[in-house]
Amino acid sequence: MLLREELERQEHLRLNTKAAFSDESRGRLRRTAVDDSDVRTCYQRDTDRIVHCKAFRRLMHKTQVFLSPEGDHYRTRMTHTIEVARIARTIARALNLNEDLTEAAAMGHDLGHTPFGHAGESALSEVMGQPFRHNEQSLRVVDVLENDGAGLNLTYEVRMGILGHTGSFVPETLECQIVRRADQIAYVNHDIDDAVRAGILNDWDIPKSVSRILGKTHSERINTLVCDAVNTSAEAGTIQLSPKVDQALAELRAFMFERVYRSPVAKAEELKAKDMLKRLYEYYYNHPEAIPDHFQPQLSFEGMERTVCDYIAGMTDNYAADKFTELFIPTGWHVR
Repeated sequence: MLLREELERQEHLRLNTKAAFSDESRGRLRRTAVDDSDVRTCYQRDTDRIVHCKAFRRLMHKTQVFLSPEGDHYRTRMTHTIEVARIARTIARALNLNEDLTEAAAMGHDLGHTPFGHAGESALSEVMGQPFRHNEQSLRVVDVLENDGAGLNLTYEVRMGILGHTGSFVPETLECQIVRRADQIAYVNHDIDDAVRAGILNDWDIPKSVSRILGKTHSERINTLVCDAVNTSAEAGTIQLSPKVDQALAELRAFMFERVYRSPVAKAEELKAKDMLKRLYEYYYNHPEAIPDHFQPQLSFEGMERTVCDYIAGMTDNYAADKFTELFIPTGWHVR
């Protein structure tokens, strides 16, 4: 018996009957010979494909909330992704669901984020004349943009988990519904940590009505939310929080929008970032020859707007700033 087949057999023995079993996946966009002759389940392989792709490595240099923060301890999209994956796996394990599927969707959920966080998302929405949604771009990354246009050829379940980690579409699997909740738990709490580090908040600024329910510290809040998600979901058979804890989380998110996400400190550089990306878009739209070679074939079948958008969306913060400097900032010259 192949090791993959033994792993699949063990899933049926130990996992919840509502789990997404690897051997019952709806499959990939394209079937390959290696699919049936591997030591990994399909979801384990999907995690590996995501972690080894270029878009995943770029997350290390993409902003979470604070644009170009000074300091090594602020979150990036990479550290956020890791925190989401850890929270999601903890919940999945406690509910006897498929941790491998949960991990794969969590690792891939933010691959489509723009440089400069939601400022970049807003800039591309304006120049494209339609909403740019990072969850849709994340799916586009794994389906189309990686591997020189071949994509990562992930399973249906992981792809829908990536698409449905936010927005109106809710994935069918409980594992990927966990990722939706883990994303909220992670970003609200680590953004508090970063806001305290930036001097925007103090620990005692958190509303007392929230602290009484979720806890006063970073670890207490996450522990409360994770334990509540496990206990409530186990009883309900769906992924949810208890009404009291869900309301406290909603109140905490509202507080964060008021005090942090829309604060002058967090948004001080947002207009500059948006202007930078808009000017880059305009430049590459008018100078397609300046777009890197591996994007050139895309121009012929997807057009200028989509190709330029994909190129800019994939940039890291530093790369976008460097390109802007190269194209628009005069450099010194010397007379020999």
